[in-house]
Amino acid sequence: MGRDASRFIDVKLVALQTREARSRDGGDRANTLTPSSLPFKAFSESQLAQIPQLNSLSDEQRFVMQVVAKVLPFRVNRHVIDELIDWQNIPDDPIFQLSFPQRGMLSDSHFDRMASLLRRNGSKAEIKALATDIRAELNPHPAGQQEDNVPQLDGAPLAGMQHKYDETVLFFPSQGQTCHSYCTFCFRWAQFVGDKALKFASSEAWQLGAYLRRNRQVSDVLITGGDPMVMKTKTFASYVDALLEPGLEHIQNIRIGTKALTFWPQRFVTDRDADDLLRLFERVMASGKQLAFMAHLNHWRELEPEMCRRAISRIRNTGAVIRAQAPLLRHINDNAETWTTLWRKELGLGIVPYYMFVERDTGARRYFEVPLHRAYTIYREAIRHVSGLARTVRGPSMSAGPGKVEIHGITEIAGEKVFALRFIQARNTDWVQRPFFARYDENATWLNHLEPAFGEKRFFFQDA
Repeated sequence: MGRDASRFIDVKLVALQTREARSRDGGDRANTLTPSSLPFKAFSESQLAQIPQLNSLSDEQRFVMQVVAKVLPFRVNRHVIDELIDWQNIPDDPIFQLSFPQRGMLSDSHFDRMASLLRRNGSKAEIKALATDIRAELNPHPAGQQEDNVPQLDGAPLAGMQHKYDETVLFFPSQGQTCHSYCTFCFRWAQFVGDKALKFASSEAWQLGAYLRRNRQVSDVLITGGDPMVMKTKTFASYVDALLEPGLEHIQNIRIGTKALTFWPQRFVTDRDADDLLRLFERVMASGKQLAFMAHLNHWRELEPEMCRRAISRIRNTGAVIRAQAPLLRHINDNAETWTTLWRKELGLGIVPYYMFVERDTGARRYFEVPLHRAYTIYREAIRHVSGLARTVRGPSMSAGPGKVEIHGITEIAGEKVFALRFIQARNTDWVQRPFFARYDENATWLNHLEPAFGEKRFFFQDA
């Protein structure tokens, strides 16, 4: 069987099976579609009561969800609900923790203020005002995203773009500023709360092209969001095709940052324009550029559904390379066994393990954060038990203001216990791979909690 024919045969098979089932069941669609092939449906904060699985929870548990969801964005879809969550293990199930609001995601003060307002039936305006006040205290844009990373064209800032590292530009298409399902830990949560002042978004592909033509040191464009895979293929293609135009030969790699691979794998298999999307991926590869599919995979259970495995196969058949990255998160994946299993399963499916991140200092970070010394211990223990092919994963890495800082080790030098650190990527390219040392601190969870070792007053990058 030819390569093109085999690539799309699974979609045709689904269609044939569906038609046969309709014939048997008198055309009753509800009786013919399995949960994995049902049309996309998402539930927001206002639709929590419509999720039947939540009926098993107490009134207080559901109220807690409503309180937290008034502040932090909530959205979940039927694939996550039906295929990924073990409803016999609530609230400890890791995908439930990844998808549904939990009490500890807000501080006691923030939670009590919102809970009190809801209990006295506060108005929509009051709820919105309080939510805005609380969000402002949650560091909605960490690492200087709004201040330091926005590029300019002819002296004017470019909305919906970030350029922190010389080689890579991030582009946030306006039609991709949501996701099939929101992750409770997401460091870009501010994109989803309806506040235009907090959003990065652009609908101007020509501005991206103009900027890239003037910055020929850029080799990579990361299309991100939200999730660009929520866009219809025709819309998404308008941005991608702009990167294939003459004059942009220096753009070697087009990256797609997405969670759709596991939160809505149907996007690549049974959605109406799934085949068109894969042909777009092929077009990128045929142009001589590389397509890097940057998948966010937090737990190995996400890879279990057959629909996900079919999506992985179809994407890889276009020539695109799937790389996987995720933060280390308390309540979800904060043990070595989970990461070892995740990396082994990724490798077995042809996915390249890429990054283990440290949870960013924003949003619900106090609920998810893990001390740096423990993050390193988990990473070291996990990577000891995988083959060299999986040791491509870098971390634990902090995406901080000056760059991506890797915890390279914990050691003792001249009688002082220290963290050994280095920049994987940096705002200043002279810092890349330059080692430095911080005093060991068992409570530190982020770069700004660390102090220089050996009596130094400042880290070298703080003088820049």
